[in-house]
Amino acid sequence: MGIVLVYDMHVEPQFIAIEGVIGVGKTTLAQMLAERRQARLVLEEFEDNPFLPKFYEDRKRYGFQTQLAFLASRFRQQQNMMSQDLFHTMTVSDYIFEKDRIFARLNLDSDELALYDSIFSIMTGIAAKADLVVFLQSSVERLMQNIGQRGREYEQHITPEYIRDLNEAYNHFFYHYQRSPVVFINVNDVDFVQTPEHLLYIEEQLFEHPIVDNMHIHLS
Repeated sequence: MGIVLVYDMHVEPQFIAIEGVIGVGKTTLAQMLAERRQARLVLEEFEDNPFLPKFYEDRKRYGFQTQLAFLASRFRQQQNMMSQDLFHTMTVSDYIFEKDRIFARLNLDSDELALYDSIFSIMTGIAAKADLVVFLQSSVERLMQNIGQRGREYEQHITPEYIRDLNEAYNHFFYHYQRSPVVFINVNDVDFVQTPEHLLYIEEQLFEHPIVDNMHIHLS
């Protein structure tokens, strides 16, 4: 179980984003860290997207509408996130704005992607920037198991092939991501929900130790 720490951090981050593929546990970890650190919690409003259930039934037909709805929703949240919060000194979110393009590249044709990019390029420069990104990685088998267990009806149309493609796209994106420092955590054999020691160890690495280039830490 490895954690790869990238870039140098010398002060406690004020905005942490937890990222990863569908079913990896990013929302759960964001909720747990926000509660433990008494931070403001910002969760992606995916259930408000009216096209999402249709998208999983027919990705080609509903990909563009789904993506634009997500883009508008995520940007609105980002703008609200940058407003001052008098009651919290830290914000924890379960996504970063730039990840929107991962789905766009995977699901849109060339003409749709060109139009999407013309809008995305304007928004991304003024979206909130995370002080630290925590990227959770997992196998396709584990992701499919998690998706099945949480029992969202519209997610039952998700195929292992789509999750495999998404997993590869996420890994490529975050291994090349340079806007913020990134922590990579392989959660295949990590259970931060049922094993308090795992959660405590992750929390200690994020908040109590400096993050050093290419530092490898192992959970046991």
